[in-house]
Formats: sequence, C-alpha cells, structure tokens
Amino acid sequence: MMTLGRVVSRHPWLTLLAWGLAALLSLPFAARAPAALNADPAGGLTDAEATRVTALLRDRFGERDTNTAILVTRSQPPLGTPAGRAAYERLVEGLRAVEGVSRVVPAQAGGPLPTQDAGGTLALTLAQIPLEDGATETLARVRAYAAGVDSAALDVRVTGGQAIADDFTFFAEQDTKRSELTALPLIAGLLLLVFGALVATALPLAVGLLSISVAMATLYGLTHVMQVSTFAQSVITMLGLGAGIDYALLMVNRFREELRRDPDPRRAAERTVQTAGRSVAFSGLTVAIAMAGLILPPIAFVRSIGIGGVLAVLLTVLASLTVLPALLALLGERVNSPRILKFTWAQSGAASAAWTAFARRVTARPWAAVLGSSALLLLLAAPALTMRTGYAGAWGLSPGVESRDALKDVEALGAGGLLSQFEVVLDLQGQRYGPEDRARFQALVEKLRALPGVKGVLSPFVTPADLASAGGNDSGGLAALSVLTRRSFSEDRTLLRVTVVPGRNLPAAEIPSFERQLRQTLQASGYPYLLGGAPIGGEEFSRAITGALPAVIAAVFAGTFLLLMVAFRSLLIPLKSILMNALTVAAAAGVVTLVVQHGVLAGPLGIPADVGVLDASLPVLLFAVMFGLSMDYEIFLLSRVQEEHLRGASNDEAVVLAVGHTARIITSAAIIMFIVFAAFVFGRVVASKSIGLGLAVAVVLDATLVRLVLVPAFLKLAGRWNWWLPAWLERRLPRIRLEH
Repeated sequence: MMTLGRVVSRHPWLTLLAWGLAALLSLPFAARAPAALNADPAGGLTDAEATRVTALLRDRFGERDTNTAILVTRSQPPLGTPAGRAAYERLVEGLRAVEGVSRVVPAQAGGPLPTQDAGGTLALTLAQIPLEDGATETLARVRAYAAGVDSAALDVRVTGGQAIADDFTFFAEQDTKRSELTALPLIAGLLLLVFGALVATALPLAVGLLSISVAMATLYGLTHVMQVSTFAQSVITMLGLGAGIDYALLMVNRFREELRRDPDPRRAAERTVQTAGRSVAFSGLTVAIAMAGLILPPIAFVRSIGIGGVLAVLLTVLASLTVLPALLALLGERVNSPRILKFTWAQSGAASAAWTAFARRVTARPWAAVLGSSALLLLLAAPALTMRTGYAGAWGLSPGVESRDALKDVEALGAGGLLSQFEVVLDLQGQRYGPEDRARFQALVEKLRALPGVKGVLSPFVTPADLASAGGNDSGGLAALSVLTRRSFSEDRTLLRVTVVPGRNLPAAEIPSFERQLRQTLQASGYPYLLGGAPIGGEEFSRAITGALPAVIAAVFAGTFLLLMVAFRSLLIPLKSILMNALTVAAAAGVVTLVVQHGVLAGPLGIPADVGVLDASLPVLLFAVMFGLSMDYEIFLLSRVQEEHLRGASNDEAVVLAVGHTARIITSAAIIMFIVFAAFVFGRVVASKSIGLGLAVAVVLDATLVRLVLVPAFLKLAGRWNWWLPAWLERRLPRIRLEH
C-alpha cells in the first residue's frame, strides 16, 4: 500500500488519464452488454437430461421447430362472422410472411390446440421460430408485426417460452436502469448531507459509475465465450454503487482527517491509501471471496454472476485506491467546496457521544442484547425453512408484462399446457422399430394419456376423433398423421419420441409431482428413456443450484475464516463473524420467503401473489452478496476495536470506543446500501425484486441489530478470548495492520 499510495499521489494526472482511456474504451461495449445477456438458466447445464433431449431432437429427429411463439387474438367482430374470419385470415397470411417464421398453425374451430373460445372472440395462433440462432430477432419481428395489426378488428398479444425469456432480459435491463436513475438522486442527497460539500458528494458517485462501466464492458467480453446471466448486470450495479460508495465514504473521511494533520494534499492522499486503503482492500477481498464462491458450481449461468461480482468488486477497490486518491491529491481543500451545508454529522472524525452512550448501555447488559437480538433474527429466519425454489416462468414477471398477461388468456382457453410440455425419448438400444414393438409402444402411450393432469399425448397412435380435431376433413387428418409419424421416430428409427401435454401451465411447485408420475410410468415400460422439456430444464437447474449451495457456503466460510484470522489474529472473531453474518442472511431469506412465497405484504411491494416459489438462484445470490458486503461493516468495527485494544484500552472499553467512532460511518453507509437495494424492489422481474428486498432487509438488520447490538455484546462477553490465538499459530501468521 505504501508504494501504491506514493505512485498515485505523486502522479495523479497519469492515473486519471489511464482510467479515462479505460472508461472511453469501455462505454461502447458496456452499452452492448445488456442485449447479449441470457435469461434461460437451464441452457447452462450442458450435461443435463433436458439439454440432451433437446440435442437428440435436433440431431436425430431433425426437429427444427420446437420454439413456438403463441399469438393470442381478441377479435371484434368474432371469428365466426365473415368480417371477423377475414381479418383473422389476413393476420395469419401476414404472419407466414414474417422472416424467420417457418410454420404457422391457425386456430381451428372446435379443435383442442390451437383453439378458440365458444364465442370466437379469443383464439390462439402458433408460429414456429428458430430454436437458437435468430430466435430473439425473429420474435422481435413477430411482435412488431402483431403491433401493426389493425387493433380495431384484432388485438394481438404474444407469449411463449422465447417471449417470456426475452421479456426477462428486457425488463431486467430496464429495472437496472430505472433503479440507477431512482437511486442516484437519493444517494446524492444523502451524500450531500453527509459531506456538506458538492465536490465531496460527487466523488463516491464517480467511482461507482466508473467501476460499473468497466465491469459491464468486461461482462460483454464474457458473453462471447460463455452464457452470461441477466442477473449479472444487477449484481454489478448493486456492488459497484453500494461498495463503491461505502469505500469512498471511508477514504474521503480519512483524507479530511489527514488534511487537518498535514495541509499538503499529496501527502494526505498518500497517507489515506496507507491507512483507510488497507481496510478498503481487505474489505473488497472478503466480498470477492464470497462472490467467487458462485464460480464453484458447474453452471455457466451462476458462474457468470460470480465472475461479474468479482469483477465489480475488484474494479471498485482498484478505482477507490487509485482514481479517488488521485482526485483527492489534486483537489486538496477544494474537496470541501462549495460548502452547501454547515454540518457533517456522519463523517466527523470525533467519536459520537450518543453512539458511545448507546454502546455502554448495550455492554452493560450483554446477555439481554445477545439473547434478544438472536431470538429476533431466528424468528425472522424461521419462514426460510418452508422455502420452495424453482423457475417461475411467466409468473416471475409482474402483471402488465405482455407475455405474462397473454398467458392468462392461454390458460382460459385450456391450452396452458403448451408451455409445460414434457418430451420423452425412448431408446430401442440400437434396434430399428418394427411391428413387434407397436403393441408395447402403444400401451405406454395409453398409460401416459391416462395419468392425472395429462391433457394429451402426441404420438403416432391417434383415434378418429384425433384426426377430426386435427384437420376437420380426411386430407387434413392424413396430413396431421403424417407429421405426427415423422416427429415420433428418429431418422434411423431406433429412438421413439412422445410429447406429454399437461392440462395447464404447471406452476413450479407442481412440476416435481408431475415429473414423478411420468418417470414411474416410463420406468415400468422397460424402455431406457430420457425426459426433457422446459419444466424438466427448470427443475434440473433448481436441483443443481440446491446441490451446489453447501459447497459454496463451505468455500466462502473457509476463505473468510482464514482471512479474518490473519487480519485480527484471533480464532473466535472469525468464527463469530461467520455465524452472525450467516444469521443475518438467514433472517433476510426468511423475510423474502414470507413476502414472495406466502404473500405477506406482497401487494404493497408490487409482488404478484401467484409466483408460488422463489427463483432458484436467489438463496445462493443472497448468501454470496450479503455475506460479502456484511464484512465491510464487520471490518470497519473490528479494526477499530483492535486498534483501541492495541493502544492499551481494556476489551470492554475498546468495544465502546469502537462503536462510538464507527457507528455513524456504518449507519450512513447502510442507508446508502439500502437505497441501492430497495430501488430494485420496484422493478418488473420478481427475481430482481426478491434479491433487492432480501439485500435491503439484510443490510438494515446487519448495520443495526447485528453490528451495533449483537457484536458489541458478544465481544463484551468473550472478553480476552476475543484475541486468543495459539502460540504456534501466532508465530506463523503474517502481520497485517488495519486502520480507517
């Protein structure tokens, strides 16, 4: 830190020039990043059963039209009238001409799928679009065409798997932009209250935005080598703004103190890097360790979030230790101008009398503080025991989003199962399908058709009623049978395909039981099989995340324990920090479960009541982000406790003095963090809203109940054991001194 502080403070213009060039080069790529992100989690599971089924259908069955856009039309006059039917037929003909649409299946009067209601005012039209390359572009053209249809005769809305995924990506980007625009003025106002000067207020915002820009450009580069999650953008924004402003608060405050000791701004900036910079670097390292835990699961979707988080934190730390001191070295006393407010209540270098008195009251009754705060946190965490995770699909979007609202009409027509189809591939183990297999295959199809909740089974075995509903006349029925036959056998006739269509779009909570009954029937048939489809892909992603969570937690705990042990030369302090941070995360997870899954206060927060599950990535994201950020406040407080203790204060007095000196910094930083996180609660993507809610709750609990009540009380009870370290370990550990 001494070398870095010396270089940056003595060559500020060169430092700023380097970052300026990096920012200019980053902006074009950062702007392209949101459009390149992906909202499909299951696509990152390359070895998953659903992924293998998709590959078999493409490579062995020649299936190219499994991606379906569903157009829901409301017609006035009804389709049964000449005028209504003419308007609808014009829609269908124009849809066939849209570039990228390979096939259009119009509504059939009286048919099961696609269909129309009894009055002929509501109907479904299916448009097959590319499965992978060009899917988003083709869907955009379909939507543009639908929007241009004469709304006086037909109102057209588009849904389907691709539409839902694209809406997730679009609204996640919009949520992030709106959150930034909403949070920045509020943060600026709070920083002005904290610093009292416009220049000092602008510095933390500049550092946060600079690190976000470079991180997003790097994220865009990653999209060319791996699948990158939509949520990576939200995590980068949260960490870039939240952590960046936290670190800037610490650095600017220390610089002001150093200026009072030495009026030379370059020496003050150098000293700031050597003191507060150490705490910033150490805090950033703990956050980076937590985010790096997300790189462990073999899931590209989750790894991209971890990589994005690590990038954001490291760049934020680097900007805080280079750009900020360079600016401070150039500004000097001008950092305090123009003085708008005459008080700087949060960033005074002196201890707060009120917070010192509060700490004395807490440490006077440590058992009451520990037991009371722990009981409250456990009570808040209790609902997390009932947490159900999964992929909510369209229900993970807020009402008012077209793909979600249109799905309601699809459900009303009894066609919701179109979005919950299960694909079964049966293996004849190298033997070609022959006449002797017919009875066995047909028996399995009939058993699948008879299962509860199954609306239909697509196979070669159709009844006269199936033929009539498929086309309405002999030629149409024979054509339908021909298509079914081609789709049911692989090109070498050694694989058989069956598509099971449920009676409705299955909520995530109901998919496991439906999957279980399918597997039981398939296993009894004696065929080796693979089971795929969108519901299975979502379930596999959820199970992969759940299975990876223990490894993520263990890795983060181990890394954090070692880091804190070295920093504070203690075994008890890192153990205490891990347990209390975990308790904070559990309490936040309980609150999110209560709101999102059980609907408590969901309405006022704009969270739909029919989501039913938490996004599968939420627990691991909440743990990694909040566990890392909690360490900021932990290090701010503990470094001061250690500093006072090394100066000769008793353990109890060191705790009281540390709270008096750091409580205002911690509460100011926490309010800013809360604003950043809470801004995401007002978005359109339920997963982003849930993450924002969880982090907002966690930061409030951590900065108040945990850091200012539970931790001081525990440190009081532990006494001299806080700083105990075996002699053999004491001799071997490197020495690090943290100051702020």
